[in-house]
This record gives sequence, C-alpha cells and structure tokens, in this order.
Amino acid sequence: MISGRTLAQGANCESKMSEDFFKAASSCYLSKEDYDLLGLSDGKNVLLKNEFGKTVLSPRVDDGLQRGIVFIPMGPWANILIGPDTGGCGTPQFKGVEIDIEATNSPIPDIRELFGDIQRAEA
Repeated sequence: MISGRTLAQGANCESKMSEDFFKAASSCYLSKEDYDLLGLSDGKNVLLKNEFGKTVLSPRVDDGLQRGIVFIPMGPWANILIGPDTGGCGTPQFKGVEIDIEATNSPIPDIRELFGDIQRAEA
C-alpha cells in the first residue's frame, strides 16, 4: 500500500466531516487485474487490514497502478493502516505498507465510526 495526496482529497481537507472529503479519502485505487481477481463490481467494498488496523474502503480501478499496489489518499482511513515507526525521522512510512485485502459487503465507516472503533479497541 502507498498513500499520498490527491487533488480531491487536498481540496476538501479543511472540511474533514463533509461528504466530499468522505468520498475523496475513503476510496482506494488498484489495478484492473487486482480488481478483477478480487471479484469486485460497483457497490462492492474492500476490507484492508494489517497488524496496525483495518478499515473498509470503496475500490476504484487505476490503469496506472501495477498489480499488487493499492493507493489510498491521505486521510483517516489510510492512517489506520500506517504503523507508528518513524525510523527516527518523525514521519511514519506512507509507502510500502504491507496489507491484506479482500472483497466485503461491509459498509465504509464514517470518521466518527472509524475513531470510535479505535477507542473501543484501546479500552
């Protein structure tokens, strides 16, 4: 997994509770081959998980991505999967994050649900 800025995410980052930010940051992008291998179609979501957390996102095809790469716009959904290690530089690794991905019928959590899940897990 890699994460980075997108135009839509950046244009809406000042209003993180808005529907526009939700749409921009709660999607992920993968190759057409990976999309097909996962058996995805319109309306189907993906569950992404690793040792740091898990979240559900809306998948989109990006013909520019290689097989095996998932791109997630920077934001709370990507941050759930980013580990705390900064390698001494103060910034976590936003590139090359290992994740598991599978198709799911689960809905995408909104920001309140996303952080509510974290608080419940820590309790």
